[in-house]
Amino acid sequence: MAIFEGAGVALVTPFHADGEVNYDKLEEILEEQIANGTDAIISCGTTGESSTMSHEEHIDVVRFTCQVVKNRIPVIAGTGSNSTREAIHLSEAAQEAGANGLLLVTPYYNKATQAGLAAHYTAVADAVRIPILLYHIPGRTGVTMAPETIVKLCREVPNIVGVKEASANFSAIAQIMNLAEGCVELYSGNDDQIVPLMSLGGKGVISVLSNVAPRQTHDICQAYLDGDVKRSCRLQLEAIPLINALFCEVNPIPVKAAMNLMGKEVGSLRLPLTEMEPQNKERLEKAMKEYGIL
Repeated sequence: MAIFEGAGVALVTPFHADGEVNYDKLEEILEEQIANGTDAIISCGTTGESSTMSHEEHIDVVRFTCQVVKNRIPVIAGTGSNSTREAIHLSEAAQEAGANGLLLVTPYYNKATQAGLAAHYTAVADAVRIPILLYHIPGRTGVTMAPETIVKLCREVPNIVGVKEASANFSAIAQIMNLAEGCVELYSGNDDQIVPLMSLGGKGVISVLSNVAPRQTHDICQAYLDGDVKRSCRLQLEAIPLINALFCEVNPIPVKAAMNLMGKEVGSLRLPLTEMEPQNKERLEKAMKEYGIL
């Protein structure tokens, strides 16, 4: 059974003015997500600025998220690292904190071989019991995971169950699903590609858009799952200008700006990320107004 179907939000981490995690605000946005139909919470992923968190902060945020959510929907913790030892440490701690699943990005910078990637993921999976999603995003990591490697891991390692695909390479994604014969749970890692990826057998999306439009993102997925592909496609296309604006600078710069424009007061970003350029912020605000969320 899939960890979730539908729209999982790659949740931002709200900060106070001094850069510390704002747990009161985190609880507030978690409750808003659940109330608006979000199907899963992804804690401490790229959008959550995990790369600038200490290990202690990382696990504290995952633990707090699990405590607030109380198993109403699944919590999936981002626990990937370019060090296998660190990935194991974070994964064990997230499991202990109550996470329902893990999201593990391919080891970045090291540029591991396919054999190295398989060994890395197998070592982490052997250390925990909860299900694992691979996270394939070569544009950030500099590492491409072959379809054969993804399918081999999902087929041979019991608790590796699927992949968040953000490569935008639909030929490779189709090859994954051709080889998988049902053993790979597939999720879109790109908000502008939810419907086409679901047409290849995807379960849904792990979404940045859901931070600002949780109900709408859920509905794109749910309409498809309900068999109303035309409505799903229409909702997807209506969201494209906003999605493009949310990625006109590197994520999560625009989505945090968008949430602050909405009055959600999630704070600023940690360096080396900086505030949005004024002309891009104007573009974002215009797209939000046209989409009806501002």
